[in-house]
Amino acid sequence: MKKIETEVISQEKYLQTKELEKYLKNLAELIIKNKKENILLIPPDYTRKSSGLGVITQKLYFFLEKKIDNIDILPASGTHDPMDAQSLKSMFGDIPIECFLEHNWRTETIEIGEIPADKMETFSDGELIEALPVEVNKHLFSNKYDLIISLGQVIPHEVVGMANYTKNIVVGCGGDQIINKSHFLGALSGMEKIMGKDHSPVRKLYDYCQKNFLDELPLLYLMTVNSAVSDKKTGLTEIKGIFTGSRRETFEKAVALSQQENIIKLKREPKKIVVYLKKDKFKSTWIGAKAIYRTRMAIADDGELIIIAPGVQKFGEDEIIDKLIRKYGYRGTGKTLESLHNNQDLQENLSAAAHLIHGSSEGRFKILLASQKLSRQEVEAVNFNYLDYQEITNKYKLDSLENGFNNVDGEEIFYINNPATGLWVYEDK
Repeated sequence: MKKIETEVISQEKYLQTKELEKYLKNLAELIIKNKKENILLIPPDYTRKSSGLGVITQKLYFFLEKKIDNIDILPASGTHDPMDAQSLKSMFGDIPIECFLEHNWRTETIEIGEIPADKMETFSDGELIEALPVEVNKHLFSNKYDLIISLGQVIPHEVVGMANYTKNIVVGCGGDQIINKSHFLGALSGMEKIMGKDHSPVRKLYDYCQKNFLDELPLLYLMTVNSAVSDKKTGLTEIKGIFTGSRRETFEKAVALSQQENIIKLKREPKKIVVYLKKDKFKSTWIGAKAIYRTRMAIADDGELIIIAPGVQKFGEDEIIDKLIRKYGYRGTGKTLESLHNNQDLQENLSAAAHLIHGSSEGRFKILLASQKLSRQEVEAVNFNYLDYQEITNKYKLDSLENGFNNVDGEEIFYINNPATGLWVYEDK
């Protein structure tokens, strides 16, 4: 089936509301002109609400809905909790609830191909030597849809280097094998080496999937680049650019803009970084560890990272992953690999092992967690330091802090109100 090519209407400038609506209306008209009848939209889930892609999905849906026979929406939730009705309403507004499908990474996928063992060995420099079955949500290959639109934000990412493009499909809508192996491959590669970069071992793996398994789909990527600061009231970030197309070159244009907008270079290393995790978005350290991933290249040796997380109530989104994090804790690469080699439960859940590596400071700086819903015993059992939530929020009045350096009672701190919006680095590193 012939794909829609829309690079000709891609924009590379900052977008105001009227420009965004005009862009989406033009895209909708092009889709209607090409006589598409069944459409699947794949936006991000609630954990990426700040991207504004819920608003974009809503606008695109209503530009299309009267002229298209059927529009289904499958949030790319990956390993995250499914979205409930309240979350769907909050993110996607008035789109009817019956339009939404639910992804389950353990049960709702089908195998679409296999990455050969020799390719896996090459991607991982010999660490992963078995063939990898590639599974994605069954709806994508149901032959029901004559257009699939993947909507997502391009931004520095701890596993793949730069988020989105094929990642939205093979991870956001992927099965346990590809999620586990690609996350572990990212951990082996080293976050500091890949974050903020287009090309990484994991991206090579995803590019292989795109070329060999996904090119047959009527798949169109709509990718945004956003500002690095969230609005204090809405939590949304400003959309700086929008890129739509089926080819990798479209993704590369978005990467170039994101590298300018979302990598925040600091002229000095903060000794203390305070990160706030919004209550409705961050309910686990599986997601909340972005506070660690995105600041580790900025914080000084022997510094302190204070994570204020009123909504964090567990460690893993998934019950199995939660138990593994509680069992093994964030104890650094060496300890995690030792546990991996000796324990089958961790071998069967490589994404958990990867997360434990990502979420550790490797002993270089101190991680302190303040949550209203986790006890001291729970926090310290996973090798974080416990902070009393009331005491720390009395000390740091969050409403009075600005993103960046602040002085609090003679103490200098660096404050971030949403770690999902960027990558903070000390420029000398």
